[in-house]
Parts: sequence; structure tokens; C-alpha cells
Amino acid sequence: MEGVNKSKKTFFIFWFVFLIGFFFVSIAGVLHFSFAAAKPSAKPSVTMLSKENPGTPLSFADLADKVKPAVVNISTTKIIKTGGRQQYGSPFGDEFFDRFFGGEDFFRRFFGDIPQREFKQRSLGSGFIITKDGYIFTNNHVIEKADKIKVKLSNGKEFDAKVIGRDAKTDIALIKIQPAGSLPVVELGDSDRLRVGDWVVAIGNPFGLEQTVTAGIVSAKGRVIGSGPYDNFIQTDASINPGNSGGPLFNLEGKVIGINTAIVAHGQGIGFAIPINMAKDILGDLKSKGKVTRGWLGVSVQDITDDIASSLKLRDKEGALIGDVVKGDPADKAGLKTGDIIVEIDGKKIHDTHELLRIVAALPVGKKVDVKAIRDGKILTFPLVIAERSDQKEVAGLRTRNGEYFGMSVQEITPQMAEYLGLSEKSGVIVTSVREGSPADEAGVKPQDIIMQVNKVRISSLKDYNREMSKKGAADTALLLIKRGRSTYYIVLRKDQ
Repeated sequence: MEGVNKSKKTFFIFWFVFLIGFFFVSIAGVLHFSFAAAKPSAKPSVTMLSKENPGTPLSFADLADKVKPAVVNISTTKIIKTGGRQQYGSPFGDEFFDRFFGGEDFFRRFFGDIPQREFKQRSLGSGFIITKDGYIFTNNHVIEKADKIKVKLSNGKEFDAKVIGRDAKTDIALIKIQPAGSLPVVELGDSDRLRVGDWVVAIGNPFGLEQTVTAGIVSAKGRVIGSGPYDNFIQTDASINPGNSGGPLFNLEGKVIGINTAIVAHGQGIGFAIPINMAKDILGDLKSKGKVTRGWLGVSVQDITDDIASSLKLRDKEGALIGDVVKGDPADKAGLKTGDIIVEIDGKKIHDTHELLRIVAALPVGKKVDVKAIRDGKILTFPLVIAERSDQKEVAGLRTRNGEYFGMSVQEITPQMAEYLGLSEKSGVIVTSVREGSPADEAGVKPQDIIMQVNKVRISSLKDYNREMSKKGAADTALLLIKRGRSTYYIVLRKDQ
């Protein structure tokens, strides 16, 4: 019996020791795994992120090391000439100078000969290499009118560059150098996927300080700052200064999502970059033609104000209101009319006129698209073929006086007046004066405007105008379609409060 008890005791001691050993071995394994997981990888990712806040970068060093070799400094030289005829020039132009002062001889008698001199005007900017054989994106204003362009790589090598193509309307330029071998390049990202609040990194040449790296977030998208008709800027608080122009704005993947372009004078934390998708859209034209070919519908459009929405009984202000349709152009051929509201083109929603202009400009010439527009409360579809945009000129006008509604005087257009002004309209009504501070003045009516419609009724004579303006309700509110030069606009007039 004693032997049996002894065996049981030995059995329990064995299992007790085994379980204690297993426990400590397990603890050691867990600790080893934890330390191994915390140990940095031999090949870190582009940007180390915080464990507590995964979206917060601990360092941009790896990203900077990866992309800096493809970022370049650009210096330009422009030759400015003084003396000679330029020294004697008149602010009224050479014809005035020659006619009334006898040209250079007049000043030469009093001041003698002033020798022509030249001096060099230098400027600095940035850029980034997009192909291994030396194509570089930068801003148009960096290289515009430059007589000489120098590109300096991150390794210190310098090259002469030539302009391949440029576009002043978007402030984008493509230049090229001739390297001996293959060059490092950036990867172009998708700026449409960028979100407000995303981290971004700017690299450039601010104040001549080469390869400067700054970081911040995207503060806003789609900014319109008045620099051109296709403004669509990314706003960022990453430091951008003079010399950064033309340099790249990177996301955390090390892809270019913008071209640093503009700053707010005396502002802090407010910089602007062109979305890289805009540059990608025109790259082909810049390479092959040296300029950009833009799409054209053949309409003039305007945003829908609260007053216009109310007058037209619209539910919202979405879309672009057609003020005029150019005869013979795509919109006219497709059947679009003045007063239609474009809400979609080529499958893309249209929220305002600025968006419409950008989308149409980016469409290839000759492409077949569907335009959706609201007419009398119904959405209609108009298939058309995109044409090429060309510049148009305004037509001058004249000022006279007559009867008054809403503080403006008008006069019937006579054949003689039409001939004198070069008007295509041989009849109708023209605004001759606008009283300062009147409803017409507040609404933006100007002398020389031609009144095409009153409350959507066509106006062909002064009789038509007076009839519609004197109708019940028109004395308080009137919706006018006016023509100014070659453009037409809707304007809502309201009685003085």
C-alpha cells in the first residue's frame, strides 16, 4: 500500500513540474515575439508611421531620399535692353512719339546719344523629371520669355534646357534636357483621389535653397484664385515660397499629386498647387504640338444665382445656364438653346460654369459626347461632337438716352446705329444709360448692352420692350437676357427696397 501511495506522489510531482515549465516557456515565447515585432525592419517603408496614430508620419526621411534625385532646380536668364530707342520711348507708343516729337532726333538734340545697354535678369524655380530621357514638368511662369534655361540635378550636374511646350492658361510647361544616360524619374499619382486632410510633402528651391523639403496637409481642393480660366488648385499648408514654383507636391506614397505654383503674399500656411491630373491631360499636346488644343461647345454660360433660380422656378442652383449659343457650333447643331441648363457632359456632373469650362476644355477635339440639359423642367440629352476652341473678340458700342425702367434707359436699334456699331442685330433694344445705385446698376447692367429677352419673351423693338416691362409683376421683378459684345447673360432686376 505504501508503494502505491509513493507512485501516486511521484506522478503528481512530474505533472506539476511539467506544467510549470510549459508556463515559463510560453511566457518566454510571447516576449520574444513581441520584441521581434517591435524591432525595425531591415528595409523600412517610404514613410514610418506612428503606432498610436497610423496616419501620422514619424519621419519623411525615407520618402525624401527616394524622390529627391528626380527634383531639379531651374535657373533662367532674360536679356533686358536699355538705351537707344527704348530710352526715348513714349508711353503713348512709337507712332505718337514719331509724329509729335520727330522721333529720336528730338531727344538726341537735347540729351545726345544714349548707348544701348544690356543686363541679365535672373530667376529661380523648380521642376521634376518625368521621363528617363530628360522631359521635365515646371511652371510656365518659371521659363516664360527666358533667353536661357539651366537645369541643375540633385548630384550637381547642370544642363541647358529647351522649351518643348507651354500653356499659359494652366501655367504648365514642359522642358527637356539631353542627359548622357538614364535619369531618375518621379511617379505621377492621381490627384482626383486626394482628400482634404491628407499629408503632402513639397520639395523645391525656395529662395535658392536647393532641395528643401517641407511637409503639411491638404487644406482644400478646387480653389479658384483668379489666375486663369481653368483654376482648380490644391491648397496646402506645406511651406511654399518663391523658388518652389514648378516643384512637385508628393503624397505619402512618394507619387506626385501636384505642381507647386502660387502663394498668398504675406500669408502663412497658404500655398497652391496645380493638380497633376491636369498636367497629365495636356502632356500629349505639349509634347507633340508645343501648345494645348482645347474642346469647345459653342455656348456662353453663367452660374445660377438665387434670383435666377427663383425667376426660372428651379429647385436648386446646380448646373450652368446657357446665355448664348454660337450659330453653327456644336451646341447649336445639337439643338441646345439659350435658357437651357447644362447639368451633365460626357457622364460628368456639372455643378457650376467653372467646372463646365474645365471639363469641356479637357475633352479631345472630335470626341462624341452626350450633353444633358434641363429645359422647361425636363432633362433632355443632346449628342454632339467637340470642336476646337478659338479666341473671340468683343464688339464695341455706343451710349444715348431714353425712357427708364429699373434705373436704365434704352433706345431702339436703327439700321444706321447697327452699321456704326458693327452690330449683327439690325433691330431690337440697346441700353443707353444706367443710373448709379439703381436696380439695373446693382444687377450689373451696362450701357451698350442689347436686351434680347424680357421674362423669356423675345424683344425685337422698343414696343416689345415697353409691353413686357409694363406687364403686371414685371414692375417688381424682371428676368433679362442681355448681349454684351459676343456674349449673352441672364440678369434679374428687382424693384428698389
